[in-house]
Amino acid sequence: MAMTYKVLGQVNPTANTLTTLYTVPTGNSAVISTVTIANLDSIASSFRIAMRPSGEAVDNKHYINYDVSLAGNDTITATLGITLAANDVVSVNASSSLIAFSAFGSEIY
Repeated sequence: MAMTYKVLGQVNPTANTLTTLYTVPTGNSAVISTVTIANLDSIASSFRIAMRPSGEAVDNKHYINYDVSLAGNDTITATLGITLAANDVVSVNASSSLIAFSAFGSEIY
């Protein structure tokens, strides 16, 4: 098995819109080591992160963060070590369009 360390995804979603941050490519698996959430505004906002298995619609059971408050001009760095199988999806949502998400980790193929 080969492994590539990389930026898995980066997104600045529209406010209150569930958006895909990363989908594991077909035939691969992945480990998300870190997710950063940056508030690019001086006003506090909140965010959500969901990890869902391939083929499932987002459900309450998939959220690893839900309406977490993020102070203005602040960043949260979450060290996770979450394993994902082929076609699993990481989705994000924020109360402001000035929240940026980045996922870092490795793809195994």
